[in-house]
Amino acid sequence: MSRLVVIDASPLIGLAIVDGLKWLPKLFGTVFMPESVKNEVLPDVGATGEEAIARSIEAGWLKIWPEPIPAILDIDLDIGETDCINLGLSFADESLLIMDERTGRAVANEKGLRVVGTAAIIGMAKKQGLILSARKAFEVLHGSDFRISATVINQVLLSVNEQP
Repeated sequence: MSRLVVIDASPLIGLAIVDGLKWLPKLFGTVFMPESVKNEVLPDVGATGEEAIARSIEAGWLKIWPEPIPAILDIDLDIGETDCINLGLSFADESLLIMDERTGRAVANEKGLRVVGTAAIIGMAKKQGLILSARKAFEVLHGSDFRISATVINQVLLSVNEQP
């Protein structure tokens, strides 16, 4: 298990849609988000899952990173993604980023960081017995405006022994 798990806004929203935020402390323990990510999803910004995200903070396992984040990379990404990557780089050997945005993931991977997305978290939840069906979670996401490529969904379904 990584010592530092950092989450971006999109996975917070996606997991809230499928009632999956509760899986994160079971999979990872404490999860951190930069202040910039908090500002994208709370308060009253109209983000899907805002209440579930707020409850996760109140529960104490989802925490806002308490210190300034060093600007290791100055990259042309959303501020939340940039902060997640810079925080991950500050603890490179022991961090895991939960991020969906393709460009941010590419930058993080290029810098040697471990990255998973919403789809992978759904797969992990299935493998750990936290949910009965990854397919049902993907169906809920598909019914919202949250998008994950069919290729990624099929890869996850195959990895958890569900038919794509």
